[in-house]
Amino acid sequence: MIFIALPVSFAIDYPFIIKAFLAVSGFIYVIYVLLKIEGNKFKMAPNLQWRSFFKHVGIKLSIIAFLTIVYMWFTAKSDLFHILYQKPRLWVVILFLYATCSVYPQELIYRTLYFQRYESLFNSKSLFIFLNASVFSLAHTFYKNPLVTIITFLGGILFALTYDKTKSTLMVSIEHTIYGCWLFTVGMGGMLGFPS
Repeated sequence: MIFIALPVSFAIDYPFIIKAFLAVSGFIYVIYVLLKIEGNKFKMAPNLQWRSFFKHVGIKLSIIAFLTIVYMWFTAKSDLFHILYQKPRLWVVILFLYATCSVYPQELIYRTLYFQRYESLFNSKSLFIFLNASVFSLAHTFYKNPLVTIITFLGGILFALTYDKTKSTLMVSIEHTIYGCWLFTVGMGGMLGFPS
């Protein structure tokens, strides 16, 4: 229900208020499961390797930045860094709302809950990560944009690998925030439902 039925239903045309109710109810249920059933404490894990983490994120961000700049240059040159130059205040608001209201809830659902509840059911780590990226991509089908589907699938793989290595919701949320904020900055926010 949480990972397939609900996300697919959001791609169907029915009142937004119902979608919002289902989304909020689903998230409350996720928090309940994480706290009461899985016994999470929502505190920072000790001994996190921050230097190594940011080094790897920096390398991946450099590749993402190069590819997205090239893409925007050839497909929508006028939008390249448009929001950063023309609407800096809106840009700051978008980044804040995205990081706090979108990224962290997504990572609680698609990494923390998903890994804790289902990882033990799989013998193949590769298959597990592939399925995690697939359901994460499925959650973005309501955009009805093939490029968003591809980007979120690839992002899902990166985030799943990071969570698998660190078991840190905070770290994977930071990584998710960095890549997502870059997409808004470079001018691809429009396809993700944000002003550009």
